[in-house]
Amino acid sequence: MIVDAHHHLWQVGRGDYDWMSPDVPVLARDYLAEDLRPVLRRAGVDRSVLVQAAQTEAETDFLLLLAAQADFVAGVVGWLDFEDAAFPAKLEALMRRPKFVGLRPMLQDHADDGYVLRPAVLANLRHLAAAGAAFDILTFPRHLPFVLRMLDAVPDLRAVVDHLSKPPVASGRLEGWAGDMALIAAHPGVFCKVSGLVTEARHQDWAPGDLAPYVRHVLDVFGADRLMFGSDWPVCLLAASYAEVMNAARGILDPLLDAEGMAKVFGGNAVRFYRL
Repeated sequence: MIVDAHHHLWQVGRGDYDWMSPDVPVLARDYLAEDLRPVLRRAGVDRSVLVQAAQTEAETDFLLLLAAQADFVAGVVGWLDFEDAAFPAKLEALMRRPKFVGLRPMLQDHADDGYVLRPAVLANLRHLAAAGAAFDILTFPRHLPFVLRMLDAVPDLRAVVDHLSKPPVASGRLEGWAGDMALIAAHPGVFCKVSGLVTEARHQDWAPGDLAPYVRHVLDVFGADRLMFGSDWPVCLLAASYAEVMNAARGILDPLLDAEGMAKVFGGNAVRFYRL
């Protein structure tokens, strides 16, 4: 089974996508299940994980409703406010919803880079870990030292780093990011998504070779058992088609992994991590 461990669906008229701009028309339009279904079919993808794109509980409800109607969506990563006093009760309610698998605060958008170390956030991360739900880490490299301290404080958290923490692919630099990712990988419960790299590259002027050093590094430090492929569709359309994203990941990893390793990265690890 091939699983896309990271994509989005949205409906612009809902009005809670604060990051969306009409100046970027490729993204400022509806993307729903029927738009993605033929794309997945052509790519040979069987199942997917649908990830939040708005910092509202209403969007999480919307995604769970979409997932109920889309057979290919195997799991939904939603959103809750980690400083909400009602977080434990709201999480408990979500855990009863079909296809709910985890939460993702949009850490990259917080004014406080150390948000994950706030006492209320740490307390609710412990609730998340106890509930057995997953935690998606959406960060830039500057956030990784704070994430490391968070992982030390909540060692049983089942977490995954989205988009390799958005390294500076366009510049080709690995310093700092590479060391911090190695430290993150030392936590055995943390996985990493091979996703989102094309939009960190030079958009229309990228090649798989630009992405390869970053993918090779996370393979070295996380291993084939803790990497998973994600398309980041439709955000990836800023720089590449779905097929180009998948072909780049396959082209980089295929020479480095045997058939079993490829099956893990392109499906098995997502099933295991998200308990699909």
